[in-house]
Amino acid sequence: MRFFDEMCDAAGTVRGHYAPYEGWLKHQPADVMQAKRDEAELIFRRVGITFAVYGDDAGTERLIPFDLIPRIIPASEWTTLQAGLVQRVGALNRFIHDIYHGQDILRAGIVPREMVSGNKQFRPEMMGLNLPHQVYAHIAGVDVVRAANADGQGQYYVLEDNLRVPSGVSYMLENRRMMMRLFPDLFSRYAIAPVAHYPDLLLHTLREVAPQGVDDPTVVVLTPGMYNSAYFEHAFLAQQMGVELVEGGDLFVKDEFVYMRTTRGPQRVDVIYRRIDDDFIDPLVFRADSALGCAGLMDAYRAGNINLANALGTGVADDKSIYPYVPAMIEFYLGEKPILTNVPTYQCREPEALAYVLAHLHELVVKEVHGAGGYGMLVGPAASRAEIASFAERLRAAPAGYIAQPTLALSTCPTYVESGIAPRHIDLRPFVLSGRSVALVPGGLTRVALGEGSLVVNSSQGGGTKDTWVLER
Repeated sequence: MRFFDEMCDAAGTVRGHYAPYEGWLKHQPADVMQAKRDEAELIFRRVGITFAVYGDDAGTERLIPFDLIPRIIPASEWTTLQAGLVQRVGALNRFIHDIYHGQDILRAGIVPREMVSGNKQFRPEMMGLNLPHQVYAHIAGVDVVRAANADGQGQYYVLEDNLRVPSGVSYMLENRRMMMRLFPDLFSRYAIAPVAHYPDLLLHTLREVAPQGVDDPTVVVLTPGMYNSAYFEHAFLAQQMGVELVEGGDLFVKDEFVYMRTTRGPQRVDVIYRRIDDDFIDPLVFRADSALGCAGLMDAYRAGNINLANALGTGVADDKSIYPYVPAMIEFYLGEKPILTNVPTYQCREPEALAYVLAHLHELVVKEVHGAGGYGMLVGPAASRAEIASFAERLRAAPAGYIAQPTLALSTCPTYVESGIAPRHIDLRPFVLSGRSVALVPGGLTRVALGEGSLVVNSSQGGGTKDTWVLER
């Protein structure tokens, strides 16, 4: 299998945008780079940049693995990527609004009705509810990969859309801070687009989608609490935006308005950046046993007195069974051809697709349609015969719960590992913000599969992260 190398072409020649970095790197002594790695680990540990791994016998907290070698993207590539991301998220927001209102795309037969009405993430409570600027996915994390095409050139593909509570942006920001601290001289060799303004852009977006008539909105970040895997990020973003980090018990509803308890008395809240799932948001409407949300929140939401980012019910659009229809959504709502390409996908609910997948499990990646974090999936080429046989039984028992895709030859980027510098597979998660308009900072979170030959980049599965440099020229 051929892999696209981000730094070097097929002949081994360093690509132009990597040349200054490669020239710098080859003059760095190994002991100096090792010392920089140790310094980065020490700083991340002191700051508390960790993530929780549920069910991990070694403990609930792990340091986020960080690699010293950046992923570099030329300005021209980013221009295309950005246009494709804005287009895609715009169509997804149109789709979510449509299915909770006129359902034009369902009546047109472009998306099968049962794919929405039978979707676990579809929320009937959202039907007919009008939101500011018709935006549902205010923060979207779109996973993009690059693979070698037939000509050996790198082509970008969208692997999946994360529209519920996408995480990872704090690591993007901290990775940049770390690189600037460790290697300040590098930033004089390149014109690297900044990312530090993301919290300001996020706060601006959240304030833009406040309820009508609110001129100076109060924004809060709602967290499940310190035991959540992404708690560091919740606290980090609240601090960076200068807003309150709250838990469900800090909020209450009175006369269809939401308030938070403060030492100065109740304060009205206008926008909640929620980092908890739909099911836990309001125990009076969803899970009655939830202690994470706020009783009565849906009443305030329906009354138009509070806005939630992301909106309830956005998960129907990032379900992996809906993913194959996104290119058709772009054409239906925007009248445009998709700029970014989907990965070919087999929907196992279809008998012919299921038969093909079962016969080719050893060469496919199979995912749960509601899965996330790299869990509940089979990477056929890396699986044993026993694992494939066991997964085949799961597929036969519940085919509608799975999709399958070819095993993409994810691009590689040089990475510091224990044996030295070696190629490791990477992806990219840019973060797209939607308010009155759509915006994003240049780059995103580059995740790297640290295990040799591994294609699984998720931190929960042993992956790490890199700083992502988008060149300004």
